[in-house]
Amino acid sequence: MGHKSNKGAIIVLTGLVLFAMISGCRAAPKEENSFESARKRMVLTQLEARGISDKRVLETFGKVERHLFVDSSLQDEAYNDYPLPIGLNQTISQPYIVALMTELLELEQGDKVLEIGTGSGYQAAILGEMVDSVFTIEIVEPLGLMATQRLEALGYDNIFVRIGDGYRGWPEHAPFDAVIVTCAPDKIPQPLIDQLADGGRMIIPVGIDVQELVLVKKSGEKITRKSVAPVRFVPMTGESQKKK
Repeated sequence: MGHKSNKGAIIVLTGLVLFAMISGCRAAPKEENSFESARKRMVLTQLEARGISDKRVLETFGKVERHLFVDSSLQDEAYNDYPLPIGLNQTISQPYIVALMTELLELEQGDKVLEIGTGSGYQAAILGEMVDSVFTIEIVEPLGLMATQRLEALGYDNIFVRIGDGYRGWPEHAPFDAVIVTCAPDKIPQPLIDQLADGGRMIIPVGIDVQELVLVKKSGEKITRKSVAPVRFVPMTGESQKKK
């Protein structure tokens, strides 16, 4: 990938020193062949078989090593069709949901993308393979620090991580061609709509007890919203969300 570099130019906007080590390490050749086979099966049986058709999305999911984004004790389950815990009451979403949300954004190579909810960093890595730059925000500081170190170690120099409240977005780098939200607010945050570029797209789960995946498109002053599917995500947190 053209955006990977050994320099590891990931930026973390926090005064603390990184303290987390990458949970997974590079596997031996025999194990890596097993993981590669598992990725191929995932793409074929979980993504293509369920309607994911964007070739760039499929190629990217066949390339990014999902097992490196979970604890070593869970690596054998990394390519299965269900979410996995990543600690601190957070999860890495099942591959199909990550692929569906990515495909719905209709990404182009030159796009600038905002992600709310870095989590393990897996979705950011997928985006980083497909677009020019990714700005991702994580409110849970230990997760943000671990994701940062993991992405840095994997050589992604086009992904920028911020520790903070994603409800407000990242206005210093707006507008964004696409916004992806991996936690559920009770309603779509207005700051995220405001930070969409003209022609921009946002994919976001919305709701508390019952959630819907919603695709938002912006054209001039016109905002359209389309419900895509029922989903289940962790709730969005942060002071700005609590006040709603």
